[in-house]
This record gives sequence, C-alpha cells and structure tokens, in this order.
Amino acid sequence: MTATAPTSDGITADRPPSARPPVPGKTRRIMERREARIGLLFALPAFALFLLFRFGPAIAGVALSFFDYTIGVGAEWTGVENFRRMVDDPVFWSALRVTVVMSVLIVPVSLAISTFMALMVRRSFRGSGFYRSVFFLPVVTSLVLAATVFTWVFSSNGPWSKLMGTLGFSTDSWLGSTVLVLPALAMVAIWSRFGYGMLILLARMQDLPRELEEAASIDGAGAWKRFWHIIAPQLKPTLFFLAVIETTASFQIFDLVYVMTAGGPARASYNLVFYIYDQGFKYFDLGYASALGVALFAVTLVVAVIQRYLIGRDK
Repeated sequence: MTATAPTSDGITADRPPSARPPVPGKTRRIMERREARIGLLFALPAFALFLLFRFGPAIAGVALSFFDYTIGVGAEWTGVENFRRMVDDPVFWSALRVTVVMSVLIVPVSLAISTFMALMVRRSFRGSGFYRSVFFLPVVTSLVLAATVFTWVFSSNGPWSKLMGTLGFSTDSWLGSTVLVLPALAMVAIWSRFGYGMLILLARMQDLPRELEEAASIDGAGAWKRFWHIIAPQLKPTLFFLAVIETTASFQIFDLVYVMTAGGPARASYNLVFYIYDQGFKYFDLGYASALGVALFAVTLVVAVIQRYLIGRDK
C-alpha cells in the first residue's frame, strides 16, 4: 500500500515507499539494540548449555583434584595431597615422558608433511580436487577402525613387517617392541592428522600474493628459496596455530593406544591420558585422575606458551 501526500493544489498523490522520510538515527539505534537483545535472548539457552557442558566438567575436575573421591563412597577433602602423590609417582613421570616423546615424534613430522602436501596441491591441475579429498580422507575416518587396521598392518604377519623383512630388518611386530612401538603409533597419528593441517595451510597459501614468487622466479630463485624466503614467513601465524592444535591433539591420544597397545609392551606406550583413564575408570580414583588431568592441562599450556615464543611471537 503506497502512502499519499498533498500536492500544491491540495490534491493528494501517491508517494512511493522510497520517498518516505528516513528513520532518525536515534530511532534506528534503538531498534538495532532491541533486535540485538531479542537475538541474544534466543541464543541464551544454547550459550548456557555450551557453558555448562564445556566449562562445567573442567571446573568440576579442578575441584575434584583436591578431594579423595570414589563413586559411591563420597568425597573427602585432602588439599594438595593428590599433587604430592603425583610428584612421588614414578608411573606419572613415565607416562609424562611417553606423552612428550610421542608429541615430539608427531608434531614436527605432521607439520612438515602438511606443508609439503599443501604445496603440491595449491595450484589447480587436472585431478587436484581428487587428491585434496584423498589427503583429507584420513581426518574423517574412524580412528578406532583405523587403529584396528593398523594393528594388523604392524603385526608380525602384516604388510609392514614383510616390507621390513624384504629390506633386511627384523620381521617382529613393531607394536611388541618397547623401542619401536612409539614410532608405530606416531606414524598412525600422523596419517590421521596431516590432512587437517594440509587443508588449513592450503587455504592460507591460496590467499598469498603471487607477485613476489613470480618476481623471485624471474630473478632466478629456485623452488626452495621461494618457499623459504617468501612463502614460509607468511605462514608463521598459521603454523603457530597448527603447532598448538597438533600438540594438544598428540597429548590427548587415547584411541590409538587403547586399541593398538593398551599401554604396552611394558608400559612403553602408556601415556598420560591412558593413565588418567586407568585411575578414573578402572580404579575409580577420580580425585587422583582429576589431579592428573590438571597436570596435563598445565603441561599443554606451558608447551603452547613456548611455541608462542618460538613460532608466533611476531604476531
């Protein structure tokens, strides 16, 4: 319905909606604030559930670390006794060492492979979309299913042992060796994670200006020099992000250890997350398990700060 306005001779004429007087700035701001409040009101239930299920368990875990708590028995305040016990616990230090070693084996190699794969598929060519999908496929593959398959791959009768025998090495299962079990787990973890890093780095590389690379190529710079002096400096914020994400993921590996080794042999793959699982769900010592979880969080935070200083300090 169009509005009408009187003309100079007193006759009304139709006025199109576009000719209506604009809403004053103060009124517009009031309407925007009202719409924002209504939007927040509708988002509040989902936000409350997010806070409850995201931070509620974390807060409860920190609180339980100061108690001697067992399901069905009750909680008894012990203060920092769980942390004293943790400091004197040789199994904790062994599990922490396994966790750090796994992270050292996984994170650098995973970042290197992710960067290499992103460089390989950054330019469009025939079949590039197919290769990108194939490289990303392990990320969305069930880790339990992958661990079951790789348990057979690394068995004494599996393809990997046969390949090692062809090359003149021992055909014994890597999962049964206290020295080789961590490299075997690291290989599976890298296989399952490098596609995620490749996707993030690929998105960043496609936003980089090509003029600098073309100028360096004209000046005679090779592929390695172009990457090291032009591409790599612009990837530092992305690499820092991936380093933190991959380190956190490597500290929390549980599925692979549970399915492939169960912490063996001789606790050679018994990492900190598996120790938390044992204490909490096998021995039901939830107070000590919570203290171990707090320690794992503290270690992850310290490593992230170190990575921030070494990689991401420019940003």
